[in-house]
Amino acid sequence: MHTEQLTCRSAPVVQSDPQKGLQEHLQEGCGKPSARCGGAGAPFWEKGGAPSVGNRESASGSGVCSRRPPAVRLHTRGGLRWGVDGSGSLAAAAATSRALGADGRLRLRADAAPRARRLPATAVRADSAVRVRATAQREHPRGPSPGRARDLGAMAAAAAAAAVQRPEAEAAEEAAAPQWPLPPEHRPPGPATRPGDGEEAPVRPLCKPRGICSRAYFLVLMVFVHLYLGNVLALLLFVHYSNGDEGTDPGPQHREQSPPSAPTLAPLTRLEGIKVGYERKVQLVAGRDHFIRTLSLKPLLFEIPGFLSDEECRLIIHLAQMKGLQRSQILPTEEYEEAMSTMQVSQLDLFQLLDQNHDGRLQLREVLAQTRLGNGRWMTPENIQEMYSAIKADPDGDGVLSLQEFSNMDLRDFHKYMRSQKAESSELVRNSHHTWLHQGEGAHHVMRAIRQRVLRLTRLSPEIVELSEPLQVVRYGEGGHYHAHVDSGPVYPETICSHTKLVANESVPFETSCRYMTVLFYLNNVTGGGETVFPVADNRTYDEMSLIQDDVDLRDTRRHCDKGNLRVKPQQGTAVFWYNYLPDGQGWVGEVDDYSLHGGCLVTRGTKWIANNWINVDPSRARQALFQQEMARLAREGGADSQPEWAMDRAYSDARVEL
Repeated sequence: MHTEQLTCRSAPVVQSDPQKGLQEHLQEGCGKPSARCGGAGAPFWEKGGAPSVGNRESASGSGVCSRRPPAVRLHTRGGLRWGVDGSGSLAAAAATSRALGADGRLRLRADAAPRARRLPATAVRADSAVRVRATAQREHPRGPSPGRARDLGAMAAAAAAAAVQRPEAEAAEEAAAPQWPLPPEHRPPGPATRPGDGEEAPVRPLCKPRGICSRAYFLVLMVFVHLYLGNVLALLLFVHYSNGDEGTDPGPQHREQSPPSAPTLAPLTRLEGIKVGYERKVQLVAGRDHFIRTLSLKPLLFEIPGFLSDEECRLIIHLAQMKGLQRSQILPTEEYEEAMSTMQVSQLDLFQLLDQNHDGRLQLREVLAQTRLGNGRWMTPENIQEMYSAIKADPDGDGVLSLQEFSNMDLRDFHKYMRSQKAESSELVRNSHHTWLHQGEGAHHVMRAIRQRVLRLTRLSPEIVELSEPLQVVRYGEGGHYHAHVDSGPVYPETICSHTKLVANESVPFETSCRYMTVLFYLNNVTGGGETVFPVADNRTYDEMSLIQDDVDLRDTRRHCDKGNLRVKPQQGTAVFWYNYLPDGQGWVGEVDDYSLHGGCLVTRGTKWIANNWINVDPSRARQALFQQEMARLAREGGADSQPEWAMDRAYSDARVEL
């Protein structure tokens, strides 16, 4: 229990009267205006006692005159102070929650006075209720809510009830507490100020508005967040343990029955071209630097001068002569006819396949674009018109077949005509001789060294390089050529890669070469002709039909090799390499790069020797992985004798050639 008290300077104690207001009590206890002290314009208060600072002695010399009424101040335990003017008006915040101390007690205190006087509780209670209502009206012009009104009334009642209970001992305890200055609206008029008055400070609001950052809101939010996170973690644990029951340990029975999974293959490396003419230094042989120069970006084509030494070039030629060379063939007629007979394609479907511009008519260039292989004979517009005339496929002789004319043609007559024609070597797609040299274990040490050099150049895995095709050595005599082609064929559902067919366990009518990269070596200097041409290198666009315009066929390396975009002149020891596939975006093989179209120009004088290292990669990543796994198993079980026939050739492994 404690009490609140109002004290005045040098004021006698008066008896409280319930019928008197606070104004009358203040006049009675602290003095009243006197005309003798200040006149009518600015009334002074006359009080007894000794003069003090700010007071003016009256003319009669008795009593003390003060221009300012005794200010009564409201204190809280936190140091807040509100004033009471001379008429007895309490400050607006006297009844607020901020005016309550930590123990909920409201305290009223006057300036330090020699004597204290208690005001009647009735007066304080009545005046407090009036001021609380005034404060509520000022802060809530439209009126507070019912609940707010009840709170204000309760605070006013508490202030009045506690006014008579504070012991005088606590007045001295609060005397040293910091005081807030009198609010401007409660200051009496006049320029004079009393010593000790502080600077003006804003009145604290009655209460803080409750927002979304309140403690209750924060607690509710955190509860929901923890519940949500707990549910997510529980779901993840449930999924993990549910899968773990079946997949963590399948047990010995499952382990025996499940087939071995193919190993995961690393992404294929691919050298960046940067720009045409860009050079970079690499070390492919110990103690010797090589320079790689970019020749084109479409396809990615590079040149490495001095890749092979002159001695290595002569050794390869000599080993190929010892092994023996055979005539190069594209596709024998019998095999071609057998393959065509297995295809269930109607003549209507075949016509639509050949009619690339979908105009309902077959022009000569459309037929040439699809029949460039045939039985190994290179077809020209003159050859096509001769065939039409022989099998009577073009009655009007304009060189264009309609759908009706194509439907009336018997395809067996076409094959019979092709078989009856004996092509000269100059009329073949490829006029050359070739052989294969093994580079694997047991091969000549120079061949092994070249394989390792290619491995460092391509930066591919050893399994891919070692399981690729052997080194092909080709000789072009005078008049030799190879019309433009791509080294790797597209893989359709009817085709399969040649190097993985052993493990594919699939029956398909066609097989094709799946060659990710081509590394070509020039083994000698050619006296005349023999360049390697890339007809559409770095073209903006590629259109197969645009290769044949009027009488110019850019694929014809015998007659139009000089019209190609890029030609590489043979130089002994130089190597060129390029990529035959585009990347698929996932580190593997994508579509065939049409810009890799290339051919061997006509050798006009002398002989041309080259060698090819093809790096085989199946566009099917899983099939390539299965192939490598199976070859590794065969190597462990049977050694070198278990290798495929085409990969083995030990006839020259012990040869010693004096160069």
